[in-house]
Amino acid sequence: MRLSELGEFGLLRELERRGLAHGIGDDAAVFGDGFVVTQDALAEGVHFRLETTSWRDLGYKAAAVNLSDLAAMGAEPAGLLVSLTVPDVRVEDVLDLYRGLTEPGFAVVGGDTTQAERVTVAVTAVGESARVPGRAGAKPGDFLVVTGPLGGSAAGLRALEQGLDGFDDLVERHRRPPYRLDAARRLAPTAHALLDLSDGIASDAERIAERSSCRLVIDVDAVPRAPRIEEVGDDPFWTLGEDYELLAALAPDDPVQEDFTVVGRCEAGEGVELRRDGELLELAGWDHFRV
Repeated sequence: MRLSELGEFGLLRELERRGLAHGIGDDAAVFGDGFVVTQDALAEGVHFRLETTSWRDLGYKAAAVNLSDLAAMGAEPAGLLVSLTVPDVRVEDVLDLYRGLTEPGFAVVGGDTTQAERVTVAVTAVGESARVPGRAGAKPGDFLVVTGPLGGSAAGLRALEQGLDGFDDLVERHRRPPYRLDAARRLAPTAHALLDLSDGIASDAERIAERSSCRLVIDVDAVPRAPRIEEVGDDPFWTLGEDYELLAALAPDDPVQEDFTVVGRCEAGEGVELRRDGELLELAGWDHFRV
């Protein structure tokens, strides 16, 4: 079997089933009393092209996607470790990369640098969490909320690829995604489940459904979407990734839901249902090995 047949998340399940990896069902690993560690990498030609992004924006995004994982675990960041593979570029380019990495306000405390033909920025972020919501606690009756609009990052990438002008807000959303530490501080103390939306709400909701053993029903019309995304492509916004907003399952009487947008509910059962005007929609999302 090839990776394209198994898929990214099928691979993770297979590693866990064979005892080759443990605790890989959440956005980060938790050690001891709330010590949280996560890692994400950005690879040239897969996540970015140097023709369409600056070194500083690249560093910022590499930090942001890892800080987003910490946010999903209710963790306060403590620092970053950076492993960089890079060809013989200008020294100022690498300095700009690190300026972007530290722009969110968290120090780079270690890492590694290796020469290679293409750029890869692999960041390990560490933090501490007083309470880790995880993905396994959603219950029938819970409300589902999101912290902000979806679809903007992928639309921004499409605008860049097509050379379209006038979509600066969407392009900025792609180059500098949010890391919702602010929202996580409000959600983590009471959320039954919490994750960041890196692969599209359709795909990511399945992670909660699988770990929590319940069905997630999402009203597509209730999901906030970034403005003007339909002007740069016709892909359904619920399939688009790299938004890095948070999806949370909350008790129906949890007052914190009033600060965010309710987009669905949890029910007894399994899997995910996307509905629009009462009709069931096809599920889809991002998978690195099934492009």
